[in-house]
Amino acid sequence: MAALRIQSDWSRALSRDEGEAWLSCRCPGKPTLYGSVTRRGLSSEGIPDIAASEGFLVQEVTKKSILISCPHENVSTKFLAPYTTFSRIHQKSITCLDISSGGGLGVSTSTDGTMKIWQAANGEIRRLLEGHVYDVNCCRFFPSGLVVLSGGMDAQLKIWSAEDASCVVTFKGHKGGILDTAIVDRGRNVLSCSRDGTARLWDCGKSACLGVIADCGSPVNGIAVGTADDSLNLGTPENPPSEREIGTEGKILLLAREDKKLQGVGLQSRQPVFLFVGSDAFNCCTFLSSTYILAGTQDGNIYQLDVRNTNAPIQVIHRSGAPVLSLLPYQDGFIASQGDGTCFILQQDLDYVLDLTEADCDPMYKVASWEKEIYTCCRDGIVRRYQLSDL
Repeated sequence: MAALRIQSDWSRALSRDEGEAWLSCRCPGKPTLYGSVTRRGLSSEGIPDIAASEGFLVQEVTKKSILISCPHENVSTKFLAPYTTFSRIHQKSITCLDISSGGGLGVSTSTDGTMKIWQAANGEIRRLLEGHVYDVNCCRFFPSGLVVLSGGMDAQLKIWSAEDASCVVTFKGHKGGILDTAIVDRGRNVLSCSRDGTARLWDCGKSACLGVIADCGSPVNGIAVGTADDSLNLGTPENPPSEREIGTEGKILLLAREDKKLQGVGLQSRQPVFLFVGSDAFNCCTFLSSTYILAGTQDGNIYQLDVRNTNAPIQVIHRSGAPVLSLLPYQDGFIASQGDGTCFILQQDLDYVLDLTEADCDPMYKVASWEKEIYTCCRDGIVRRYQLSDL
């Protein structure tokens, strides 16, 4: 898959009367094509007049976006600048973030050792969540938007009130740092995965571990839970499930493993459903539907698989060799972020790739969305907010 890139500060470069930004078009196995776009002034509507060098075409320009094509490789990309940026939430790299179901609040974790809740509209800090020892690796809102789930290097899983910042539950049982979490249905049960190679199911009401869903013998970097296709055999539990298990029937758990394996496990049965071997360590995974899943690797591959037959991927998307750090379903496609600062959206109804810009070469760790707003967090410590309504 060819990847068309524009230098990240294009919106600043082209804000000057005669600004210039560099372009490149990379297609695997072929020499990279280089070029530039230059601003020649403003139209009567206040839109920049932008031209591209030989080999590239500027097809559409707005105040926040620019659509560029490379006819030689038959690829088009629309580059979207952030609607706003929040630089004062954390002092160092932001490793994870999420947006509440109503779109009003954000939560984020940082290598500065803090986890904070903030106003999604303006980045104003509302709460500081203190209680983990060492770094907090992951955070997410419960469906209610009033409660937060977090996991840290201290091997603890915690539940917080977003209203008063109190820690209401702490789960202990993992032997290594927690790397990702998932919530089952409305949240009476939650899941976690760890460097210790296990994925565990927890009962929020009793603050107890309901069981080890999988023990992989290798760190589990990411998990996702979804409703399985009816035709899929999820296996039968060896023992009757606990009455404290709520919503686990008919669910499949995906495990993105460090040992280059993507595994599917019946959540209630604890039985393996499939095992797919990729090109490198799997960092993240997600469901597109009850049938189709995505998983991203350390060497830049995004695998799309059909859970009913994982012998061969439906497709492998490769835009660069940078690690795929997060995947998020979005409308009829998905959003992916990578370690080279790229964050792009692929959608079935678009004949171009949508590229969210300005992270430069800093890893884009996580993406969250609410309706037509997308939020990203990055090693540079900035939360960027994009509005697809700008398109």
